[in-house]
Amino acid sequence: MVSGSVWTGADTEGFYTEVQERILARYGKVFDWSLKAKMMGKKAMESARIFVDECGLAGLLTPEQFLEEREGMLQELFPSCAVLPGVVRLIHHLHANEIPICVATGSHKRHFALKTQNHQEMFALMHHVVMGDDPEVKAGKPSPDIFLAAMRRFEGNVEPSKCLVFEDAPSGVGAAKNAGMYAVMVPDPRLDVSYQKEADQVLSSLLDFNPTEWGLPPFKE
Repeated sequence: MVSGSVWTGADTEGFYTEVQERILARYGKVFDWSLKAKMMGKKAMESARIFVDECGLAGLLTPEQFLEEREGMLQELFPSCAVLPGVVRLIHHLHANEIPICVATGSHKRHFALKTQNHQEMFALMHHVVMGDDPEVKAGKPSPDIFLAAMRRFEGNVEPSKCLVFEDAPSGVGAAKNAGMYAVMVPDPRLDVSYQKEADQVLSSLLDFNPTEWGLPPFKE
């Protein structure tokens, strides 16, 4: 039976895509989903280096300049972020059944505050939150650092094999598996299926999640 659930945050990947498409368009380039897959879930500077290198922008744009420009655009968009269908129902269900839940996100504190400001009631149900700038997180995903740090903060010595991670990023699924945890992936439909192979379960929506398949109490409805 699962004894701890780990989440990666609100649904903001569309904002990153929109902003990065706009930046690349200035250089006559197109942002594609193979690049998106490499950047998802990474720490900010690591994803910035991937963006600049993969797009051939060295000498035109530094990773630092990219982050500065992206930051301004994202700060305007983040407050309007939504949660994925099925998330609220599942979080309330787990909380009502005393299954501890936490958030493990590569976002830093400022971004996390912007993303969650309109969803405070839901995030208040989390046992704790671990962010990408946490001192225990030495390396970004697919390193297991963030998920292991999140696990250690649950009460009662929870084991990795008792943790269920919900992810949308290939690197996040890799991080969960590297931590010895189970991973449920809810990928963007535009992401190539080859990036789904590490996940223990792949769903098109969390509305399709069946808790009993993981030894959890069934939904009441």
